[in-house]
Amino acid sequence: MVRNHPGERIYKTLVRPVVTYTCEKWVLKENIKTKLRVFERKVLRKIYEPTKEKDGTWQIKSNEELNRLTGNKNIINYIKAQRLAWLGHVHLMPDNSMVKKSI
Repeated sequence: MVRNHPGERIYKTLVRPVVTYTCEKWVLKENIKTKLRVFERKVLRKIYEPTKEKDGTWQIKSNEELNRLTGNKNIINYIKAQRLAWLGHVHLMPDNSMVKKSI
């Protein structure tokens, strides 16, 4: 079992929810997805600091390493999950609900 880095827990509980506030109604175009992924990788690279190699050089984490460390749970998948959860809430609302009438 892989344990989460303390910084990753802070990112997942504080930073990501603030960044994705009201993401359920966003239009996710490719340029926005790219910007979100870049932001997330920058934050994760700060959390998972560079490692010192045997030859004395420093190595930052690659995208593949970051994906492995986070279990492939990226910000785009989080937004998609939030949308599905919201859709479930809307589906359970009464038919005369203003929200349900608007979709």
